[in-house]
Amino acid sequence: MAEAARRLTALAERALGAPLPLRVRAWDRSESGPPGTPVLIVRRRRALRRLLWQPGELGLARAWVAGDLDVEGDLYEALGLLAGFFWERDDAARPTGPTAVLKALRDPEIRAVGRELLKLTGPWTPPAPPAEEARRAGGPLHTLRRDKQAISHHYDVGNTFYEHVLGPSMVYSCAYWESPESTLEEAQRAKLDLVCRKLALKPGTRLLDVGCGWGSMALHAAREYGADVVAVTLSEEQAAYARKRAAEAGLADRIEVRVQDYREVSDGPFDAVSSIGMAEHVGSARYAEYAAGLYALLRPGGRLLNHQIARRPLKDEDGYRVDEFIDRYVFPDGELAPVGRTVAQLEEAGFEVRDVEALREHYALTLRRWVANLEAHWDEAVRLTSPGRARVWRLYMAASALSFERNRIGVNQVLAIRTPESGDPGLPLRTRSWN
Repeated sequence: MAEAARRLTALAERALGAPLPLRVRAWDRSESGPPGTPVLIVRRRRALRRLLWQPGELGLARAWVAGDLDVEGDLYEALGLLAGFFWERDDAARPTGPTAVLKALRDPEIRAVGRELLKLTGPWTPPAPPAEEARRAGGPLHTLRRDKQAISHHYDVGNTFYEHVLGPSMVYSCAYWESPESTLEEAQRAKLDLVCRKLALKPGTRLLDVGCGWGSMALHAAREYGADVVAVTLSEEQAAYARKRAAEAGLADRIEVRVQDYREVSDGPFDAVSSIGMAEHVGSARYAEYAAGLYALLRPGGRLLNHQIARRPLKDEDGYRVDEFIDRYVFPDGELAPVGRTVAQLEEAGFEVRDVEALREHYALTLRRWVANLEAHWDEAVRLTSPGRARVWRLYMAASALSFERNRIGVNQVLAIRTPESGDPGLPLRTRSWN
């Protein structure tokens, strides 16, 4: 008699100490759990071995990417129901890594659950990680070479894939929504225009666009505001795409696209710097260098617009750990900081911070549109990359949308000035008005 789902549900509830909020369907087609909810599908016993060898988020992520786990029904609802078990527990309570396994083995109840789970797993061998998992780079974090490898893992998966996900705007950062009924393209154009206005771009302004992506910011600044743009990225594929767009728009004489680290830019000064969705890759150990470097590249009176994802602060900041799924499959070596720390480090570098605008809800809307785009082009996305890569993107974007909606993470635009000795920042008395 098929009963794997019932046994799995009972074991999960014993281990978690609470009713499982999802229905479960196992490899033997048995089902168990509350009706009317999304269904967690355990396609293969291998999913259990992944969890036994790597308890917690990484084991679940590997099972998801490999296709051992799936969800039938609303993915957002499923992730929301599971959030209490994984995302919204204290970090100290999250089972992860060998230390957590040893700790769990001291608990008689967990040992009993483990013995029962072993009966369901099949051969007791550790499954290899999915091919989509980033290889662990050696050496210190955020060297020029290691950062280039990390950027390549995330961005060099094919420009056509990104066209399907991002849509015609080809902007890979939070859009700026007039209303949820706006199109993604309208919202992304509004974001680019917002950045240009904050930087006070005008004909002849020399702009450095750090982490330029596929060139959308550079194109908007040159076409709509007459700026002369130096755009830098570490991705060869992005650079080729951006150069082609600039040439097709007749703007190749106003836009220079370089495959270059921001630390290697030496031809300042610039009137303005835009850094949109790039600072998350810098790392806490290098952030002071990042802030000081951009300050040095600006002329007195020059402006920086730093658009950056932020996390909530912790009581013990030394306890911060990068999310394992994100680190292994999405943004290797990426780090998030609280917005207060970002502002402080910009000021420590010499900047005067003049405006901070929170756009948390805007990113949730943006991510939901990207997920819808991916789902609408699913077969083509799989063909262009791999089933596992497409599954990585669907999970990370849907989970991130919920994290923004629940205030687990946010995103902020910080306008900072290299204020001259005269003290005049070149700003109007009121930089913006509130509705």
